[in-house]
Amino acid sequence: MKPENIPVKLVEKITLFSLTFRSTLFAFHIPQPDYHSFVSSIVIAMANQKGGVGKTTTSVNLSACLAAVGRRVLLVDIDSQANATSGVGIDKTEGGSAYRPLLGEGTLQEKIKHTAFERLDVIPSEVDLCGAEIEIARAENHLFRLRDGLKPIIDAQSYDFIIIDCAPSLGILTLNAFAAANYLLIPLQCEYYALEGISTSNRVLSQVVDTGINPKLQLLGVVMTMFDSRTRLSAQVVHEVRTHFADRVFDTVIPRTTRLAEAPSFGKPIIYYDKYSAGAAAYEVFTQEVLKRLKLI
Repeated sequence: MKPENIPVKLVEKITLFSLTFRSTLFAFHIPQPDYHSFVSSIVIAMANQKGGVGKTTTSVNLSACLAAVGRRVLLVDIDSQANATSGVGIDKTEGGSAYRPLLGEGTLQEKIKHTAFERLDVIPSEVDLCGAEIEIARAENHLFRLRDGLKPIIDAQSYDFIIIDCAPSLGILTLNAFAAANYLLIPLQCEYYALEGISTSNRVLSQVVDTGINPKLQLLGVVMTMFDSRTRLSAQVVHEVRTHFADRVFDTVIPRTTRLAEAPSFGKPIIYYDKYSAGAAAYEVFTQEVLKRLKLI
């Protein structure tokens, strides 16, 4: 897009954001990735404190695409909305979530459910996880409950990838995901307001690393979602994010499509709902990028 074609008011808004964003970005340290092959499971936390950015859609479809290319995947839904759970065709059932294991009652292995999709399993969520934020905060080692619960699963080497779908917040459960993960992946909607949450997520990432909660946590990257090629704003937001994060931003941009929006209501990832759609193609290419970035292909 040519700069001269961008409306003046939009340029003023983007410029103001750019100056604010730069000052925030360089106020803290972002650990540099050290991509390598893991012997045990690779744990990826999918997080953004802002809702509606395509976080759960990306969790579900990245998990499905990884499974489709032969990787064993466990999708862990710790969002009480349980959209990732229904997105892979699993019903929300009382007592079926990670809630009790996170409080020390039972194990996470007991909560694993097989989906209809080969090599893809899930630890479901349900509304009772709402109470976990309060109860876990009172527990001993409250930031490491998820890490400790996943350890036996990781030690068993049953899965190549564990994808954690976080709630759209930076509460106790999300911090547990940060403490348990090897990598943080941030989906970012191609809209102006979505930009405001990314600096907060990175600041928390830096704090988690610097305070020793999880010194090995790294930013895997930022994936741009809900891209609308008909609008100038989408292109401008992508440009701004690439300017600040450079090679941290994945080349693949996930488009805004009707088929992607429909797939969850059928309990299917997009590659099983409409494998020839633009959304399916985008997530398949994105999956290859993730594997390449991790030096697994």
